[in-house]
Amino acid sequence: MTIMPLEKTPLHAAGGRIAELADQCVQCGLCLPVCPTYALDANEAESPRGRIAIASALARGLADPTADLRRHIDHCLGCLNCEKVCPAHVRYDELLVETRTLLGPAPERPRRLLWLIGQPALMRALRRLGGWAGLARWKDRLASALPAASPWRAALLTLPRQRPAAPLTRTAHGSDAPHLALFPGCVASVDDAQAQQAAVTLLRATGLRVTVLPAFCCGALDLHGGEAAAAARSARRVREAWVASGASQLLSVTPGCLGTLRRALPEAEVIDPVELLASRGDTLRFRPLAQRVALHLPCSQRNVAGTAQALQSLLQRIPGLELLPLTPPPHCCGAAGSHLLEFPERAAQLRDATLRQAASLAPQQLLSSNIGCRLHLASGMAPLGLAWPQRHPLTLLAEQLEHE
Repeated sequence: MTIMPLEKTPLHAAGGRIAELADQCVQCGLCLPVCPTYALDANEAESPRGRIAIASALARGLADPTADLRRHIDHCLGCLNCEKVCPAHVRYDELLVETRTLLGPAPERPRRLLWLIGQPALMRALRRLGGWAGLARWKDRLASALPAASPWRAALLTLPRQRPAAPLTRTAHGSDAPHLALFPGCVASVDDAQAQQAAVTLLRATGLRVTVLPAFCCGALDLHGGEAAAAARSARRVREAWVASGASQLLSVTPGCLGTLRRALPEAEVIDPVELLASRGDTLRFRPLAQRVALHLPCSQRNVAGTAQALQSLLQRIPGLELLPLTPPPHCCGAAGSHLLEFPERAAQLRDATLRQAASLAPQQLLSSNIGCRLHLASGMAPLGLAWPQRHPLTLLAEQLEHE
């Protein structure tokens, strides 16, 4: 067990922004009960308080970035449960990004795999090729031949069996309505195109005009992996696409992208479409659906988008729907961007705990807004004997929408 000193150390060397952020921590420990990795390991170094101490020591030159030490930083899910309960208002997200930038990418980071994931056109072509070759029938057998800690094994297991839906067209409709731009992203543009189309359908039903931007990676995987230069290139590309759109607001149906998009566009309004739909909910009518539905609220939806309540209020507008939200922290599913690929065994423990909690609700289907969370949860269902349909909540809402 690693023991981290909790006392603040004097500033012997220029600590920069990391030391400044770390010094805001009052070491009260209120973050520990809501931290998924602390719940997993019961180890101070696997808590926000412990990671802040590590970051402070690294920034001040009081510790060397050994593999064992940086592993505690790399294990962080970035769920930001800690920020929500912190009485000192420590900006943990900024501290985490700055510390990972200081350390740089981990030597074992699966760069080729992550590069591939960030190329939606190539991924779509490979998925078509995999469909032709019958990959869905033998991907699990291929994955079982790889080591349990292999990122490629985790990628195969999370690969959906169905072929991806057609990508969205980039046409705006209407001329007088408020103009919005939808950011498709990378994985989401391939495996969540149906949810993106649902968002467009629902938004247009409320009288809004939507343009779909080109599909590419927002840079979140690089930003949270210490790849600062690559993240900066993606941010420039986001800014260029945003300016070219001429829209008034930028939307993403993937809450995991919102924080990175906001970082790239500090002057723009970047929001979850759920927020807009909830504010215009009186204009929407839904057909009844008598089902028990478990709602998984991704950490990014609760702690970044801030739209958990808005989403629940929208879903409750479907007559007959019995909505069963999963308990909040520390029940993170463990997907956390590339975490499910880099630390698949740890991610699986968190995933299985989330699925067992969902199973206790006896739902007929499972909803989750984040594509990474949904793919991760789906990959663990068969071993636990579960077989619910999984979808984005906006997909369900669009399916039940009454058209005039």
